[in-house]
Formats: sequence, structure tokens, C-alpha cells
Amino acid sequence: MTAFILVSGMFTGTHVWQETAARLTAAGAQAHSVALTGLDGPRAATGTGGIDLETHIADVLAAIDALDTAADQRIVLVGHDYGIHPAIGAADRRARRVDRVVHLDSGLPRNGVPALAALPDQPLREKYAGWEATDGDAGGDTNGDADEASDGVLPPPAHDEWPRWGSTAGVPGTALDRLTALAAPQPLGTLLQPLRLTGAVDSVPTTGVLCTGNGSSIEMVQMLVGLGDPALRALTDPRVTFFELPTGHWPMLSCPAELTDVLLRAAAGEGHRLEPVDATAPPAHLGPFLLDVPEVPRERHGTVDLHLPDAEEPRPAVVFVHGGPVPADARPTPRDWPTLTGYARLAAEGGAVGVVLDHRLHDLTDYPRAAADVAAAVELVRADPRVDADRIALWFFSGGGLLAADWLDTPPAWLRCLAATYPILAPLPNWGLSGTRFRPARAVAGAGALPVVLTRVGLEMPEIAATVEEFLTAAKDCGADVEVIDVPHGHHAFETIDRTDEWRAAVRRAMRTVLALTGPDEAP
Repeated sequence: MTAFILVSGMFTGTHVWQETAARLTAAGAQAHSVALTGLDGPRAATGTGGIDLETHIADVLAAIDALDTAADQRIVLVGHDYGIHPAIGAADRRARRVDRVVHLDSGLPRNGVPALAALPDQPLREKYAGWEATDGDAGGDTNGDADEASDGVLPPPAHDEWPRWGSTAGVPGTALDRLTALAAPQPLGTLLQPLRLTGAVDSVPTTGVLCTGNGSSIEMVQMLVGLGDPALRALTDPRVTFFELPTGHWPMLSCPAELTDVLLRAAAGEGHRLEPVDATAPPAHLGPFLLDVPEVPRERHGTVDLHLPDAEEPRPAVVFVHGGPVPADARPTPRDWPTLTGYARLAAEGGAVGVVLDHRLHDLTDYPRAAADVAAAVELVRADPRVDADRIALWFFSGGGLLAADWLDTPPAWLRCLAATYPILAPLPNWGLSGTRFRPARAVAGAGALPVVLTRVGLEMPEIAATVEEFLTAAKDCGADVEVIDVPHGHHAFETIDRTDEWRAAVRRAMRTVLALTGPDEAP
């Protein structure tokens, strides 16, 4: 018999699992939802002082130890949202008893890192950064406020604030009402105390259940693995499986029947397995550019590369802004990726200075400093005597698309064109950026007469395609000047996958359009 131990996320208790637990029991399994101290039962009402992550790990350990060791039981730990942190902590200490850990729309907890780092709320992460407690003492806090923070609470969301913590897509109104009514304050100590792991949990098989309505998908994870992030390499282990659910962050409330089926299949070892990275072959993003373009002189200025046309008078410049996040230790860095250098050379062939830069978008929290890097690079380019400072285009790719917001909101007079290729144009729900300025779909209202050239791929990941449609709807409402170049059979990052006439034509058309708007004499 399989015994599921269900661990809820922030602000919530055992009540969120009621229907899923009943369905698991009806299917012949056992289901035990864990009452986390301070979030469930009397302590939720009487106070949360002294409650930290270790308290919740102890709650999960108690649920494991309460099961009959003599019975032939397979224990599956299910951690939703924040709940994956105490679940992983407990599995590390009972690795021989736990058969599988299910990450239900949750992150990948790491040793020494508090749950705060995984919260989908950047302002909150910034507020409490450096206040993590280590072995009961304040770590990194110079103001003496860490103990106070650890003993405090995070108030539960109001009814209309739940999307700040994850998409509520699919949750019935009555269920959202109940979720709000029963929500409890989250003890800050549970978020600030670093998780301590021995490594024993690494031997336990895992399953990730990704809720696509919240911004996650198997295709996206596979793409991130392909970029070479060391933290994600373990996900290609055959003991790791994945499922998708077409819903928001609360599948136990929006689709309990489908969630039950997925949990039962996960317990049986089913699910999608990622393609392992072939260490003997270059990753897709390092494959050749889909067009044959001539080499041109290249100059390196710090983190900025200039690909120079054959011209004596000042020329327009096209600044190419890569996507991300890209791991900080990725080598080569993006400005040496064949696709980006290919675009820059194509621009130079057409008479413009092609510019590629490395910016510091290494994590979802890095958008502010990546935006500063792009702004600094643009100023460096405009100051170059070989560049016509009044004829500049900016071209954004993929996750770099959010960086377009600043330029759309208040376009400078010298910005002749803004281009975006398979961009993300609104933060995904689980990115924690909804309250920040990095939302092109909102910023486009300030674009005025600035021309926008958008390359849209027909086989885009649905969660990204939704942000493009949101942008186009907003652009239409405000009368923005947007030209859409469709690539019906194109995937995200299609230039790195293969070469087709359709894809070549789309790249050439986009470049011709951008160069015409910046005013060079020729176009490729």
C-alpha cells in the first residue's frame, strides 16, 4: 500500500487536501495531511513565536514515524509550494523510509538556502535578505533585527492578493473564499531559517508536478537544463519524472481528480523523463546560426562587443539583448553564442553596428541589475564616434524581453525601433515580478510612436505565448505601432534548432525591417 504524506504551502493547512485525500483513499491508498505548527490547529490562533523550519520538519517526521514500520508501505512525500522545504528536510533524515518525494508546483530546495529564496515575491525577498538565522543566531544582519523578524509573521493574503503567491487559475470562487477564510499567518522563522541537508535525500526518487498555468512546463525545464545550469543536471536522472497539469498553483482546489491521478502515477514511477545532456555534443544554443553571414571586425569593450560594418561615417547601431536567466558560470557567455553573433554580423552586413553584450541576468531576482547593464551598454555604444547616437535600435530575446519595459514606457528620441524575438512580455505568475516595472505588456501604453517589430513563433510554449498575446492586446488598445512577423512552425529559440526556409525568411525580414527603421543605406 502507498501512504501519501501531504504537506501544504504558505498560509494554508490540512483543509486544502481534503478532496485529494478522499480520492486517494478511495483509490486504495492512505493519505495523511500534515498539520504544520502555527498554520494548523490551536497554535495557528495562539501565536507563532519560536516556530521555524525545523519545527515544520519535525511535524513531517512525526507523520512519517507514526506509520507502521512493520507494514508493507511505500511512503510518498508530497510538498506543495513552501511545503517542499519541510518535506525535503524530513526526507533527508528518513531517506530509507521514503520511496519518493513529489514537488507539487514547488522549487528545488538546496542545502544552506532558506525558503525565502524561493518565494514568488521579489520585494519580500529583498526586505528580508540577510536576515536568515543560522543555528538559532542572526546571520548577516547588522541592525539587530533578525531575531525580531524570525519571531514575526507574514500576514495571510486578502481575497484578491492570492495571485501574488501563485496563479489562482481554475480555483472555484467558493474554494478561494474558503482558502482566504482559513488562511493563517506564516511564521517568518519558517522562511528565514536555512535548510540543512546531509545529502541522504539525493538517493530518493523524485517527481515534479508542474502547473502550466503558473508558468512552469516540462519544455521550459528541458530548455533550462540545455543551458548547462549545474543545479539542474540532476533532473535528467532516470529516477526523476515529471507531469504537467493545465491549471494554476492550487491543483488540489482546481482539479483534485487530475491531481489524484498524477500522484498515483508518480508513486508508480511513471512520468516524463528529461533528455540527458550529451556531454560530447555542443548544446543547442551553441549550434551554428541558421544564416551564412560573413565575418566582420569585432571589438571588445568590457562586457560589450561591437561588430563593425565596412563604413567610414557614423552608422546606426542595433543592440542585441540576450535572454535568461543564464547561469553565472556559463561558458561561453552569451555574447559569444553563435546565434547572437550571427544576428550582429547580419546587422553589420546591412550597414549597422551590431552590438552584443553580457548582462547579469543570472537569476529571476537580477532583472534590476540586468536593466542597468543594458542601459550602460547603450550609453557606451552611443558614445562611440563610429555610431550615429541618434539612430539606435534595441532587440530583445526570450526572457530578456522583460527588459524592454523601461524603453517602451518612456522611449528616448534616439531610439528608432524596438524589436523582440520569441520574447516573454509579462512576468510568468511564479516569477514574483508582477509588482515590478518589468512588464512590457503594461509599459507599451507609453510607447507612443516607437515602432515595435515582434517575431512570434507558432509553436511557442503556451505560458510564454500568453504573455505575447497580452502584450498585443494592450498594444492594440493603446494604438502602438507593432509589426508582427509570424513564424508558424517556429519553436522558442528556433534559430538554434534547425535551418528551414521559413525561419531564414523570418530572420531576414525582421532584420530588413529594423535596419530600414534605423536608416542605414542597405539591408541584407
